Amino acid sequence: MSTADRVLPWRRHNDNASSVALAPVLEPYRRFHPRATTDMIVRAYEAAAEAHGAQRRSSGESYINHPLAVARIVAETGLDEISIAAALLHDAVEDTDLTLDDVDAVFGLDVAGIVDGVTKLDPIQFRHAVDDAGHIRPKHYVDVVESEVGVFDRIVQQRRSDG
Repeated sequence: MSTADRVLPWRRHNDNASSVALAPVLEPYRRFHPRATTDMIVRAYEAAAEAHGAQRRSSGESYINHPLAVARIVAETGLDEISIAAALLHDAVEDTDLTLDDVDAVFGLDVAGIVDGVTKLDPIQFRHAVDDAGHIRPKHYVDVVESEVGVFDRIVQQRRSDG
């Protein structure tokens, strides 16, 4: 078996498919982060797309469209590549064979922590992450990102049910 045959699916790059699907995410991301690389975002998209495969929503729409919509909102708010990667992967751990250990091994503990936390949102925990002046306490940054991704997830779900 050649080395190329043993590369994990999300480490293989199909630039055309990724570029087209990710354009609505990468455009606002690059506007906020013009010098940053997009490697993690592309890899997260590829991992999520591979994990979701041919999954369809009840509407018949490809399942990957939902994480892409959440990631777009995350990008439009100016959050970083870790947050966008977590948005792309947030449903894959719940709905596919992709595990948190897989996410941790490939994308790191921060992404895995956010993905894990999105499914365990606690509004009280979020309130404690912000001080009286409205500033995010540094030790609670991941909690806030988890909450934001969770809120964006619900926004996309609501848009789908209304439209």
